[in-house]
Amino acid sequence: MSKRPGGGTGGPPPGRRGGNTPRPSGGRADGGAGRAGGKGGASRRPARTGIVPPPRKGTKPAGPAGPAGGKPAAQSAKDAKDPKEAKRPREPKPSSGGAAPKGRAAKPAKPAKAEPAKPAKPPKAAKPPKAAKPKPAAGTRTTAKPNANASGRAGNRASAGRARSRQEGDGPRPPRRATGSGSGRRPPPRRPIARVPFRRRDPLKRLNIGLLVVAFVLSLFAGRLVQLQTIESNRYTEKAMRQRLQRIDLPAVRGEITDAQGNALAMTVEARAIFADPFVIKPERRQAIVSALAPTLGLNPSSVMKAISKPNSRFVYLAHGVRPDQARLIMSWKFLGIGTLPEYRREYPNKSLGASVIGFVNGEGEGAAGLEHSMNGVLAGRPGWQRVEISPEGQHIPMGEDQKRPSVPGRGVRLTLMRDMQFAAQQAIEKQVKATGARGGTVIVMDPRDGRLLAMASAPGYDPGDYARSAPGRWGSPLVQDAYEPGSTGKVVTAAAALEKGGVTPQTVFDVPDRIRKYDTIFKDSHPHAPERLTFEGVLAKSSNVGTILASESISSQQLYQTLRDFGFGQKTGLPLPGETAGLLQPPARWSGTDRYPIAFGQSMSVNAVQMASVYATIANGGVRVAPTLVEGTFEGTAGESEKFTPAAAPARRQVISADTARKISDMLEGVTTDEGTAPSAQIPGYRVAGKTGTAEIPNPRCHCYKGGGYIASFAGFAPADDPRLVVQVVLQDPKRGSHYGGVAAAPVFKDVMTFALQTQKIQPTGSRPPIAKIYAGG
Repeated sequence: MSKRPGGGTGGPPPGRRGGNTPRPSGGRADGGAGRAGGKGGASRRPARTGIVPPPRKGTKPAGPAGPAGGKPAAQSAKDAKDPKEAKRPREPKPSSGGAAPKGRAAKPAKPAKAEPAKPAKPPKAAKPPKAAKPKPAAGTRTTAKPNANASGRAGNRASAGRARSRQEGDGPRPPRRATGSGSGRRPPPRRPIARVPFRRRDPLKRLNIGLLVVAFVLSLFAGRLVQLQTIESNRYTEKAMRQRLQRIDLPAVRGEITDAQGNALAMTVEARAIFADPFVIKPERRQAIVSALAPTLGLNPSSVMKAISKPNSRFVYLAHGVRPDQARLIMSWKFLGIGTLPEYRREYPNKSLGASVIGFVNGEGEGAAGLEHSMNGVLAGRPGWQRVEISPEGQHIPMGEDQKRPSVPGRGVRLTLMRDMQFAAQQAIEKQVKATGARGGTVIVMDPRDGRLLAMASAPGYDPGDYARSAPGRWGSPLVQDAYEPGSTGKVVTAAAALEKGGVTPQTVFDVPDRIRKYDTIFKDSHPHAPERLTFEGVLAKSSNVGTILASESISSQQLYQTLRDFGFGQKTGLPLPGETAGLLQPPARWSGTDRYPIAFGQSMSVNAVQMASVYATIANGGVRVAPTLVEGTFEGTAGESEKFTPAAAPARRQVISADTARKISDMLEGVTTDEGTAPSAQIPGYRVAGKTGTAEIPNPRCHCYKGGGYIASFAGFAPADDPRLVVQVVLQDPKRGSHYGGVAAAPVFKDVMTFALQTQKIQPTGSRPPIAKIYAGG
């Protein structure tokens, strides 16, 4: 084995730790300076920042350099034979003497720190001038460590194999001193990361795993698809259909109400319904829609806002019965989510004419008063519906699902009223109510032969087409709803009972004072007078309460009660008007000791206006009572299609009193309209007129008496008296101005209405002479 080159004075042999001999201050045995930045005694080259990092811990100053080449020949040969050994990082080689490389001056090395166990520390040497790069001395080993910051600190260090050397066995490396102006420490170099070899797996396995994952995902989709299309298909289909299907009501055409001659009193015209689809209305557009629609349709803005803001709603009505021109204006604004539907609107071409009988239809299309309410089932027909598919944008899907049940139009109703006669009666009563300051009034015109009501007027009235502007108290029909005490107009029933069952004749004489006591009650005539001898005809003509009481004593209480019932008292007339009252008539068992006397002259009982008119129609018809009739029949389609007309059932007829008794009462009633009777103002030139006045007190609910309650002024009669064709009955509720007597307040209205009715019906005077009324006995 060849001998490893000696180290000379440069340091201990390789593999042996040096003794306590300090390293020369020059860094080389021959006095040459070490390479700048090396691990010799010379100072390292300063970093760019001017700061030299400190020496690594545990290093010792290198010994004297060996021969040039840095590594022994034997070691080099060994490295060349073993490639693995060559790849290992080399240890730093000890510096050897020699000149520094050209162009680079060696800096004086700083003496290294001695081991703690070493007794002496080498003294600092003076900074020598720059010298050539030192070569490692023979017999030393060098370990090259990669410097991570080498390329960033010196641009001319290109070789990665260049390393700082240190001598094996040296003590700890001396701290690095900064050569520049900075004072920071250089970070330690990073160790190289060992590379893990990448081994590729079998590609077929990866492909199989990927296919399994894809197959699993597809199976999930397929399972969900099977669930939706087979297992739960019906449920989702139904749910989707409910979302698309919208039900639209198809209103039926409401039947007309006409008078006896086919003139429309209430008719149905084309209109539009305004609806909204809140689902498609954007929130920022709601206020603009409300501001436009509310004033145009006369709606409450808050109600419109609430309607168009309903969540999860696709259809809501905003208004019904809108005129077509208004609907066209609204649609011209092109609001998304606002639309129209065809429907019908109720109109009353004659305004307030017959409003108390006809009534009105409310905003929901239902009858709310009068015949519109009581005959709503006939007039309204049967509404239909249609289900259509609506797109999310609110458009009708043409080829989508379409289910429909057509509506059935309502039937028209033909009344017995005559428009012209109704107009005259309404004008007359409105004029008199205003003139007398009465609370209200009614006029009835009736044909006694068949019970047809030709006119039914009341005041004050209202416009059924604009009913909301009037007080709800006017919406009813006072002709059948208001009960009143008939007063002297009810005396004809007592007269009929006395003539029929009491043996009294028109010429029976009675001594009549102005008052009479019955038990503890005093009954008086309407005005004081001296005792008079009056015939029964005179009692009726003078409308004496006392004379009627005297005549009623010829019959029993039961006979009086039964006659009143036969004439229709205490029973409803059967007219198709809502809220009819039957009046008040107690049976005799419930009468007090004196009740029969005021009942005899028309007090302590009550009737409605139609009941009272029917009483005089019965007398005018020869004692045969025909039930009052208002509806003549019904028809399909529009008025004038007589082939589809269905007449109403014939009214009930019943003989109440004999024709002879009826004739006698009629002759007695003619005396009332003479100059000696109580109603000369009811006379009609050329015609024989029979009638009776009535002035009844109104009960005062505050004291349960008649004092301060007011009066009912009335008049009922018929003409021509010898061949009655028409009956007119007038009632004024509590007249305040002028006279409250029936002969003064109500008789003039009778005259005006009867005159017009006779002319309209072209009823000629009979030309016969009226009988001479015998009022006073012996006269």
